[in-house]
Amino acid sequence: MTILITGGASGLGRAITSALAVEKDVRLIITYNRSAEAAGNLANEFSDIRAVKCNFQHPDDLGRLMAVIEDEKIDVLVNNAFTGLRKEHFEKMEPELFLSSFEDNVLPAIRITQKAIGIFRKKKSGRIITVLSSAIINKPPVGWAAYVAEKNYLFSMAKSWAVENARFNITSNMVSPSFMLTDLNKDMDDRILEDSRSKLPLKKFLAPEETAEAVRFLVYCSPQINGHNIVINQAENLL
Repeated sequence: MTILITGGASGLGRAITSALAVEKDVRLIITYNRSAEAAGNLANEFSDIRAVKCNFQHPDDLGRLMAVIEDEKIDVLVNNAFTGLRKEHFEKMEPELFLSSFEDNVLPAIRITQKAIGIFRKKKSGRIITVLSSAIINKPPVGWAAYVAEKNYLFSMAKSWAVENARFNITSNMVSPSFMLTDLNKDMDDRILEDSRSKLPLKKFLAPEETAEAVRFLVYCSPQINGHNIVINQAENLL
């Protein structure tokens, strides 16, 4: 089984890579941008990992990744990469910023998924797993308008992928984790972090490794599980 994990060298992506790399007969392809050292360490730690540099803002990098997907004939796609979380109130953002963020975070996932589906349809099997966020459920965090909108867009797309490709034995499922302490949100104020922690069901933040377990489940679960979104550790009226 060949699995492509976008953004698989750092943060949650690294946890997903580590969880799947120990499985038998699994070959992993991971993309990275600024995490070259981390990608190299993973490739050295595990025997069958191919690390591919891909800056989603560079069309040439995306083109090379498409060639890798075609060459490797992947079986599973994990849409995990996200270029950055812009924390700014909606009314303060210029419209152009919404467009550029969409181009950086949503369009690459669409292009990669289209390429993967083309391969999956020929094989009459395949799995798409898209990492979203529990921020799309109920009350969104303040200042996350662009992020939540983009994750909701991918949620809708992932549901459509499930419906349109079921007859080809292709599944599309999602994982929506709550807040995790990763580089994506390392600059948050300690007081906000503590307030958020107190509202969680277990009074502790979700670990990337716990989310990786949900991704691993969707890699190996029955193909009858299709079009579902696994929401993890959501706090009521918080995310």
